[in-house]
Amino acid sequence: MQISVGTSIKQDVEAAVAEVCAKAGTPKLLVLLSSFDHLEKASKLIASKFPNIPLIGTGSINYYGTDSSDSRMVLIAFGSDAEVEVGIIRNLSKSPMFDIPALSEKVSKISAGDGNTICLEFCTNDEERLVTSMNVALEKARVPVVGGTIFGNKAGTQAKAMLNGELYPDACCYALIKNKSGKIRTYSENIYGPMDHARKHFATKVNLANKELITLDGRPAADVYCEDADVSRGQIVDNVLTNPLGRVIGDEIFISSPYEVTSNGSLINYKRINENDSIQVLELKDYEGINAETREQIKDDGKISFIFSINCIYRHLLFENRGYLNELIGNMKSVGPHVGIVGGGEQYKKQHVNQTMVCVVFE
Repeated sequence: MQISVGTSIKQDVEAAVAEVCAKAGTPKLLVLLSSFDHLEKASKLIASKFPNIPLIGTGSINYYGTDSSDSRMVLIAFGSDAEVEVGIIRNLSKSPMFDIPALSEKVSKISAGDGNTICLEFCTNDEERLVTSMNVALEKARVPVVGGTIFGNKAGTQAKAMLNGELYPDACCYALIKNKSGKIRTYSENIYGPMDHARKHFATKVNLANKELITLDGRPAADVYCEDADVSRGQIVDNVLTNPLGRVIGDEIFISSPYEVTSNGSLINYKRINENDSIQVLELKDYEGINAETREQIKDDGKISFIFSINCIYRHLLFENRGYLNELIGNMKSVGPHVGIVGGGEQYKKQHVNQTMVCVVFE
C-alpha cells in the first residue's frame, strides 16, 4: 500500500506543518499526530493546504524510529490505492447512535470488504458505548475497529477528536480505509495472564456511570485485590502496572485498569466492569518474549507496507520504568515502517480494553 510519513520536531507550528506536508504527495487520506498545543492550528493549516482531502487526527505521545515524543509532529499520508471515507460520531456520552446511519452509508459507499478494510478511530470517552454503536454499522461488513482513547491533554482541558481541521469534544473521529492493493491485518498483544492459583471473583456491585467496581464477592473490591496481589490499599494504583484486573473468558482476557481507590474500598477503572462479570487479578508475564512472538507473527502473516500501533499509557509507563521502551519501538521498526501512539485505552473489534497494544498492518 502506498503510505508515506512526514515528521518534524520543529516547535514553530507553521514550520513543522511545512516539513510534514513535504512528503504527503497527492494523498487520499491524511492522519495527523501532534502535541496537544499544536493540534488545532496544525490541523487547520493542513486542511487548508489539502482542501477536500480527508483528515483525522489527535494530540498524542507518538512513536517513530526508535523513540517516543510528546512534541513531534507526524503526518501519515495514504496514497492512490486507498479508498477512504471519514466521519465524526458526536455526543458519545449521550446519543452516539445519531451518527451511526452516516457510518453505515460510508461503509456501503466504499464497498468495504472482509480483510481489506479497517475503521481507524480516536475517541474521547465512553468507549464501551462507542464500540457497541459502531459495530451496528460495521459488524455485517466484517470491518474491524482499531482505535485509541485520546490521552495526554492538559489537566482542566477537554480531550477533542479532530476531523478536517475541526475539533470535537465528547466525540470520535474515524477513517474507513480500504486497501485496493492488498489485505489489512489486525493484531492485539496482551502481556498479562492469570496468576498461579488465581482465584475467580464475581463483580457483585458496580456503578457503570463512572466505571466503579464497588464489590467483588460481596466485599470491598480493594480488599479482595489486596489479598490476591499481596499489597496494601495505598499500593494498588502503582501496582496496576504489574497486576491489573482481568475478565477472563476461555482463552480471551479483557484487561481493566484501576486508577483510583475510594474511601469505601471501591476501584475506579478505565474499563467498565459489569455486574456478574468473572474477574481475576492478573500478573505481568514475559513481555519481551511476547513482543517477539507478535513481531514474528506479523512477519509470517504476509507483506508489510506500514504498521500503525496504539499502546496503552500503562504499558508505556511500565516499559519506560524498566528501560525497555526505546527497544520496543526500535523492534517494531525492524519489522517494517512503523508509527505508534499512546492511548488511555484501546478499542479492538468489539471490545474496549486497557494495558494492551493493538495494531494495524497494511500490506
